[in-house]
Amino acid sequence: MKSVPKLIRRFLGIMLLSTVLLLILNFILLVVVTASQAPNGYPWITAGETSQALRQTESGSYELPDAIASELEESHAWAILIDNETMQVVWQTDNLPQTVPLSYSISDIANLTRGYIDGYPTFTGEAENGLVVLGYPKDSFWKHMWPSWDYDLIANLPKTVLSVFVINIVFIFIIYCFANFGLLKSVKPIVSGIQRLPTKEAVTVRERGLLSELAASINKTSEILQSQSRQLQKKENARANWIAGVSHDIRTPLSMVMGYAGQLENDKRLPEEDRQKATVIVKQSKRMRNLINNLNLASKLEYNMQPVRMEKQNVIAIVRQIVVDFINMDIEDKYPINWETDEAQSVCFAEVDKDLLKRAVTNLIQNSINHNEGGCHIYIRIMKEEERCAIIVSDDGTGATDVQIECLNNSPHYMVCDENTLEQRHGLGLLIVKQIMEAHHGWLTIDHSQYGGFQAVLYLPVIRNY
Repeated sequence: MKSVPKLIRRFLGIMLLSTVLLLILNFILLVVVTASQAPNGYPWITAGETSQALRQTESGSYELPDAIASELEESHAWAILIDNETMQVVWQTDNLPQTVPLSYSISDIANLTRGYIDGYPTFTGEAENGLVVLGYPKDSFWKHMWPSWDYDLIANLPKTVLSVFVINIVFIFIIYCFANFGLLKSVKPIVSGIQRLPTKEAVTVRERGLLSELAASINKTSEILQSQSRQLQKKENARANWIAGVSHDIRTPLSMVMGYAGQLENDKRLPEEDRQKATVIVKQSKRMRNLINNLNLASKLEYNMQPVRMEKQNVIAIVRQIVVDFINMDIEDKYPINWETDEAQSVCFAEVDKDLLKRAVTNLIQNSINHNEGGCHIYIRIMKEEERCAIIVSDDGTGATDVQIECLNNSPHYMVCDENTLEQRHGLGLLIVKQIMEAHHGWLTIDHSQYGGFQAVLYLPVIRNY
């Protein structure tokens, strides 16, 4: 059950990522808010600039540059200058509130420096002969009256922040696990049920919890798949039984046709034309018999009804015996077979069913004979590679078109026709070869041969250590 741990890790990853992103977002918001409030934190700087810009004229009065005066006016701030010696206000702006006193003591100076004058937040700047005091509207600033911190608090601040961060993470994790415990408990049987669906097993997931609807859908899907599997099995069994029944029913009358046609073929009293017709009947009857045998074998291989007896065999010896048998049968030397296997290579062992392998190679050679009535050369070569053995059967006959080769390599259907609809080219025999190769964990490839005709290659896994 690898999916559930992955799901849990994904949830945990999302939770941790969300927590980190949330902290980063909070920090960014703090910076943004602080930056947006920064212009309001300049009253001390403005007070210092005002005290530096305030100049006494020759007549003894004071004047403020227009830029500073405009800045104070835009901020709705007022300003006074308290003389160092007399502690009296010797200069003031025109918008000075009437409730602001014009005489101060040392304690008054201390209070207004850290606090307020009549509720107005005040900020000071040192002038040449006194103290400049700026006052802002009552609701514009909040001043911390007791700016003192415990030293241990400041010294241990990093540890405190880290501890709070860890506690928050643990707290969020506990909340997350508690909130998703029910979901994770419901997910495990759902994932298990989904993983078992491809195995064609009957799946029943208990329909409860947060994912009860999904569990019901999985159960319904399993019922549909089981029903389809049963119906498909019935159809396949019916088809296999039909093929076996038809094959059995055809064999007896076909044997009679072949027997009587053979007698007519050899009857010297018949005209030559009638005897040739009988020869055609015998030939086509043999093709029909071979077709029935091939159809039965293809059906058995498809439904795993044909027992495969795998044994350690020398592939080269098996193929060489088949070649010898075909050479002995070719009395007219119409289909000469060239053995192109390197004579120094005498063994190539593989786990094979000897009879099925013989059938596959025989079908390939017979395929070249059947589709080249005018005769052709057949070439057999066995190549041993590191992990496989290649049996190559090729000829210099009429071959096949590119379209037919493409269809033979990729189409599961065995019927590949040419322009003559009365003759099937490269058909059921090649399908049987494919099925035999699949039973041996090998494969078949079809292509044009280097001699201009047709080529088929059987690939078998070999025994490396023998």
